[in-house]
Amino acid sequence: MTTALRVLDPAIWDDWYGKLLLAFGGVPEAPEEIALWRELTECERSIGMWDGEDLVGTAGLFSFRMTVPGGASVAAAGVTMVSVQPTHRRRGVLRSMMRRQLDDIRAAGEPLAVLTASEPDIYGRFGYGIATQNAYAEIDTDRVRLSVPDGTDAVTLREVAPADGAAACEAVYARLVPTRPGMLERLPGWERLPVLDPPGEREGASPLRCVLAESDGEVTGYARFAVKADWDLAGPKGMVLLRDLDALDPASCAALWRFLFEIDLTSVIRTEGRPVDDPWQHLVSDIRRCQVRLKDRLHVRLVEVGAALEARAYTAPLDVVLEVTDPFCPWNEGRWRLTGDAKGASCARTSDAPDLRLGVRELGAAYLGGVSLDALAGAGRVREAREGALEAASAAFLSTRAPWLPHGF
Repeated sequence: MTTALRVLDPAIWDDWYGKLLLAFGGVPEAPEEIALWRELTECERSIGMWDGEDLVGTAGLFSFRMTVPGGASVAAAGVTMVSVQPTHRRRGVLRSMMRRQLDDIRAAGEPLAVLTASEPDIYGRFGYGIATQNAYAEIDTDRVRLSVPDGTDAVTLREVAPADGAAACEAVYARLVPTRPGMLERLPGWERLPVLDPPGEREGASPLRCVLAESDGEVTGYARFAVKADWDLAGPKGMVLLRDLDALDPASCAALWRFLFEIDLTSVIRTEGRPVDDPWQHLVSDIRRCQVRLKDRLHVRLVEVGAALEARAYTAPLDVVLEVTDPFCPWNEGRWRLTGDAKGASCARTSDAPDLRLGVRELGAAYLGGVSLDALAGAGRVREAREGALEAASAAFLSTRAPWLPHGF
């Protein structure tokens, strides 16, 4: 096989994207969805693998900024649109594209790479660790009650067309981005993604709807949802399909959830990916009837170990020597002294004896503070070289708020 990697020519974007869709089963997308991804694609950061005249692999990067523990916004390359044609599996196509991407990300000075995976076992060998999970639920609103905090009744609700409410929703979202690790700043154009609503993909549900929560004349939260009507001999049993719910305060959050619980002719709320520490779980009377389940979401890769570890803060004072293995990006291998606290950190190479031994994949898993180093050590993936180092480092790496990726890319 004679292959060549080339930067994506915008003139062939349709063919490139068509190959991506073919690799994912060949199901066509709605024209408005294709148009949005065409607009968002950074062609200069996207590549194709060619075998002669045949395009056999695709991969792209988005230029994101992501919140890390401590609230800093850090450059993170969003790996996206990765595919290999079935005719060219197990021939090194994916490995070649991953190699090119990580070299390009490093050259661009981005300390982190992030992705969501179609299958969770694909990217670990390239140094990506599963750093966040999303919670999914089906809440039985016939049997589950809500207990709301003081002030909920003072919140007013107003339904608007999703497009009309988009600016207000984005303002709320932007205020929340610095408060939770894993959240992405939305660059121009990305505000269209949450309101994308192709009729052919509704599967019998209503068009997307939007309700704004307001306090003292200010928009303090929003919910975007659809309703899927259903009936049987006993009566209505419709479902509320919740896409997004964000709020700036507990009362606004509770008011929005109460609204969803009380939508006429429905008996279930189905949530899409929510934070694992989402407050609604502490408002409900019976969590067992909410059928909560978890799924991996954001995979994180430290491209530059020193810069990445310096970019975040730590919940407790920390002074630890990490011995890192990284065969795919050998510039990261070796010993690093990490010192830091809630105000910031420094990380530099050292010849001192190691306190912990771990791979870059484990650092990626623990980086956003949602996976503990102690748990990874229990699986044999982090090894303690100095007694007491694991407990101290594990406590310092954790985030007080669970990391969360609100939307895919």
